[in-house]
Amino acid sequence: MERIHNTIARPLFNLACIAEIVAAYVQGKGYGTSSIKQENDLVLKHLGRSPALAIDIGGNIGEYTAEIRRRNPNVEIFTFEPSATNIKKLNQRFANDKKITIIPLAVSDNTGEGTLFSDEEGSGLGSLIQRKLDYFNIDFNIKEPVKTIRFEDFWNANLNNRILDIVKMDIEGYELAALNGFGKAIFSTNVIQFEFGGCNIDTRTYFQDFWNYFKDHNFDLFRITPFGIQSIKKYKIADEYFSTTNYIAVNRKYK
Repeated sequence: MERIHNTIARPLFNLACIAEIVAAYVQGKGYGTSSIKQENDLVLKHLGRSPALAIDIGGNIGEYTAEIRRRNPNVEIFTFEPSATNIKKLNQRFANDKKITIIPLAVSDNTGEGTLFSDEEGSGLGSLIQRKLDYFNIDFNIKEPVKTIRFEDFWNANLNNRILDIVKMDIEGYELAALNGFGKAIFSTNVIQFEFGGCNIDTRTYFQDFWNYFKDHNFDLFRITPFGIQSIKKYKIADEYFSTTNYIAVNRKYK
């Protein structure tokens, strides 16, 4: 009898696991995005016009910046990237574009100094926290001293408190810290795209933290799915899904 029970139970268990993953995926949980183009499509749809100013926080080698430029020839872009390897690549890639400014800083909740940890120089996994990725057989032992900045400090000193049409954040678990450093600049921000996932385990930040931040600052929140966007009307524990998921936050002030 036990053998029959196990024969039935195991396939059902495996089927339930697959169904769980598929159900989450179609909701955008763990979906990430199919492409940077899709991300831009959805951001621009919410913006509803051509952007004048875009901020790319966590520029890496410039793929997101390049897509914004491709679609918006007149937009001014400030791209923040702390990795010396990637800063060199960004400066070379956009050397002839006078409307793109590379800022060699990490955005956080303080202006000062920090350490960029990664598995290799220029890695897209680089983070201000030393992640524990041994379960992926990834060593996170490369360290690089970097300068950090509160975005509000940069906004006050360099942007004259301008309206920020698009802000993209992909900084491996430090998105909430960056948001906390926006200060009053958040009220002049139109659309924010950010990532939530496994990095947030390392930084001990939760989707609830993001939900409360955006609710308190008068933003509507949406999750990117394979079928477009899903409006997040209220916080649910089920949204604490630690696999790469992308969100868009829209300031109600500019809707």
